[in-house]
Amino acid sequence: MHPQLRAPIKLTLCVTNTCNLNCIHCYSDCTREPDPRELTTVEWKRFIDHLVENKVMQAFIEGGEPFFRSDFLEILEHCSRRMNLIVRTFANQITEELAERLKELKVGLVCVDLLGARPETHDAHVGTRGSFELGIKGARNLVAAGVPIYTLMILTRRNISELQEYVDLAHALGATKAAALRLYPLGRSKRRWDELSLSLPEMMQALQSVKVPEGFRFIHSWHPNDGNSCYQMSCVSPFGKSIGCPYLREYIDLGDVREKSFVDTWHDPLWTELRSGNVSDSCSQCHDTQGSVGGCRATAFAFHGRWDAPDPYCAQMNQGVDLQRLPQQLFWKKPWVQE
Repeated sequence: MHPQLRAPIKLTLCVTNTCNLNCIHCYSDCTREPDPRELTTVEWKRFIDHLVENKVMQAFIEGGEPFFRSDFLEILEHCSRRMNLIVRTFANQITEELAERLKELKVGLVCVDLLGARPETHDAHVGTRGSFELGIKGARNLVAAGVPIYTLMILTRRNISELQEYVDLAHALGATKAAALRLYPLGRSKRRWDELSLSLPEMMQALQSVKVPEGFRFIHSWHPNDGNSCYQMSCVSPFGKSIGCPYLREYIDLGDVREKSFVDTWHDPLWTELRSGNVSDSCSQCHDTQGSVGGCRATAFAFHGRWDAPDPYCAQMNQGVDLQRLPQQLFWKKPWVQE
């Protein structure tokens, strides 16, 4: 069982559902036009104050594309010097001047999404020509400004052959590490699952074949090895919904932080149970490397329909689940959410 904290140590802030790209796998069906339901600048600032008062130490900020939100730097500045900051971005808007500003704001780390090691692969994933070159330039601007970066690649059928090239590219860019992430059945990814998904043996073979440059780190969300256990984390959507984790966005709604104290949603019975590690099966390797008991609750629920089920992306707990076939219940309209 995990320790039960009074409030999370880390929180993911999904500050916007807008994006300047059109990713084929987009988990949140991002739009270019702002949605009036998103938290306003004032509401985000008020919420950040609530987090600081409750001693939340780290904010991991993502979108959509956070830099596509016009007031993002104002929101970021409100966090500055009050919380440890990590920002996830495609980096295609990071100019030299913006990189210097992020350094001034003491952003501790920027996660740069690369959906391939080659321009044609990345650009096909994000639906925008030229995005790869702009993202690489943005990553280099960050490194030159002294802002640490690491790279993220969501592993799909379209980019798995470039995994080694991707790790080598991240190393060459000066990243502190490179990460490979599993594909989650959410949003557009769910609708294009047959096209993008991989079998577990294919993923395991690719991950195990990577030759990591000396002194570099390669992390991944299969038998995770980066100390990111969910018992210490939570998430709020662009619309103010407390959702526990970005990958649970279609599965749970713990309350609107405009109407309910976020700390109260942290203690919601469902989220308390999901953080507890009370599962039907667990993997000693995942526990030893990450403190994770039972693996990811989002994928466990997606494939098994039970919150206490084992994570099928773990080779030791897969139990014969075919990761290339999604259960039909995922295409229903949230039958598990009680209105």
